[in-house]
Amino acid sequence: MDKQPGATGLPDGSGPNRKPWTPASCSPVPGDAPESPSGSHVEWCKQLIAATISSQISGPQEMVNRDNKDSLDEGLCYQGDSDSEQLPNASNLPALRYGAQVKMTQNQVPLLPGETIQTSVKDVMYICPFSGLVNGTLTITDYKLYFFSVERDFTLDVNLGVISRLETISVPNQGANTKGLELVCKDMRSPRFAYKTENTNPDVVELLAKHSFPLSHSMPLFAFSYKEQFPVDGWKVYDPTAEYKRQGLPNESWTISKMNASYELCDTYPSVLVIPTNITDEEMKRVAVFRAKHRIPVLSWIHPESQATIVRCSQPLVGPSDRRCKEDERLLQIIMDANAQSHKLTIFDARQSSVAVTNKTKDGGYESESFYPNVELNFLEIPNIHVMRESLRKMKDVVYPTIDEAHWHSNIDQTHWLEYIRLLLSGAVKIADKLESGKTSVVVHCSDGWDRTSQLTSLAMLMLDSYYRTLQGFQVLVEKEWISFGHRFEARVGHGDENHANSERSPLFVQFVDCVWQMTRQFPSAFEFNELFLITVLDHLYSCLFGTFLFNSEQERSAKDVQTETVSLWSYINSQPEEFTNPFYVDYQNQVLCPLVSSRHLELWSSFYARWNPRMRPQMPVHQTLKDLLFLRAELQRRVEELQREASSHSLSSPEHSPPPSHTGTPLHTTV
Repeated sequence: MDKQPGATGLPDGSGPNRKPWTPASCSPVPGDAPESPSGSHVEWCKQLIAATISSQISGPQEMVNRDNKDSLDEGLCYQGDSDSEQLPNASNLPALRYGAQVKMTQNQVPLLPGETIQTSVKDVMYICPFSGLVNGTLTITDYKLYFFSVERDFTLDVNLGVISRLETISVPNQGANTKGLELVCKDMRSPRFAYKTENTNPDVVELLAKHSFPLSHSMPLFAFSYKEQFPVDGWKVYDPTAEYKRQGLPNESWTISKMNASYELCDTYPSVLVIPTNITDEEMKRVAVFRAKHRIPVLSWIHPESQATIVRCSQPLVGPSDRRCKEDERLLQIIMDANAQSHKLTIFDARQSSVAVTNKTKDGGYESESFYPNVELNFLEIPNIHVMRESLRKMKDVVYPTIDEAHWHSNIDQTHWLEYIRLLLSGAVKIADKLESGKTSVVVHCSDGWDRTSQLTSLAMLMLDSYYRTLQGFQVLVEKEWISFGHRFEARVGHGDENHANSERSPLFVQFVDCVWQMTRQFPSAFEFNELFLITVLDHLYSCLFGTFLFNSEQERSAKDVQTETVSLWSYINSQPEEFTNPFYVDYQNQVLCPLVSSRHLELWSSFYARWNPRMRPQMPVHQTLKDLLFLRAELQRRVEELQREASSHSLSSPEHSPPPSHTGTPLHTTV
């Protein structure tokens, strides 16, 4: 790979190009952490800035003490009761320059380009779980439900794509002709409404169902109607050939292949694949027959120094009779031989070992170390999609609409959500360590290679490659490891489908983003993007506003002309990057992240999962504060450059003065 120019090691000049970057010890220092949470957001920011600046002075291994930061962060949470529920929403909370709902109709319902009103119903009651009944007008468009109360100056905006199911509820003491409706949403909230059933009103439930689940009613998703124009084309973010070239491919061992250009080899794989040079297309076709869903072992990432690789695939179809495939065995041997630094190959099977054994009785299975010489097989013991779905369902019961303060921690623990986050991060750390420290190539798979495999490969690559920690690099990572390699977004999210009980649904991508957030907490200056970016990505995972996450494979998106008929989420993001930029970001190129994955270092992402509860809302607008810090950093950088020019001109005019020493560590422009 063409090595990115940058730091030659630690800021003091010691060490090789690639250094492990571990968070500071999380044991609290006596006297540092206050007994009670600080209520001052300004003070918290000052301490975070001071800690960040301190980390740049002492080197990238000295990171913010998370225990201290957590205790301060608790002071930002709302502690008292609330009589309003101004729900935060990534599409309307920040004053973004693009994607805002600016087209206003006579009754002041904001509309997106291409969005049309279907009906408006007056005298509707929003049953707020925090402040009781709120009377107002309910408007339904082909994209959202919009509720507005003049008397309370209250607005509630729910995009229809986030609705999982519609449920009729009883509304006591409101008359016989009053109906109740609950919107059970995929993003952890369930708003409720009560309305009068009159002949003049259309059937609200029927209209909502039609536009919330358009595919079930033979209608297109709203993304195909959305007409916003952005100055940046997000569909150009990911070019597979350019990304592989960035990694230094092709080389003597690996080639960029177009043998799947028409998706005949594997209909859920991308058209561009990286495979070994010295294996024939005919051999690869035989390997495809031996792997589940024809998902053959292909390269995802190559180490810039050792040439160790991350290879992904699906399970081998060995079955109960221990079938063998000599072409598959040869392929894994070639992958091993392509890395001269090691004579071993490690296979990380994401599944629980007991499940892998069960799959073997169903014509699936796993690689036998007897048939694959010098191969080490490790099971990561990560449960399946059904366990994850149930875990998130339990989480929703804990955080919305009410929170049991006395049993908060035990209730969170009983969901096992953080335990599964720990398993994913732990597995990714093992993969990254095997490449970085062991200099050994790895093969990663689960059953079909599109769920846990995507989680693990993308997390490991995020730890190993600093490019993926940039705003655009993360978009490339998602496009590559999730979208192009066939994570079944439509099936897992249920876009436009009213069958909420479908067992294929599961929050795998949400788990991945949660893991990324956990890493940003441990390495606050290692990522160019901020928390708003992660929340925005998840909001539009559900919204069906953009085409980015639609359908199950690259082939399906190509057949539906997604890139020409819809807008990319990255167009929206990259047209206003300052909104999604982390002001504490430091571009430590070639640094490897080594997150701590024990349970005591992980925490619930409350600002995402519990954001609809006003008692969990920050007291101060963190997003605006971060924008102010970005502006301050730009001003300081401008002043530094002025002083550097003055110093340079002064040294030229005064040759007797020796020039100031050069610094090879942290670039000045990244210092807050």
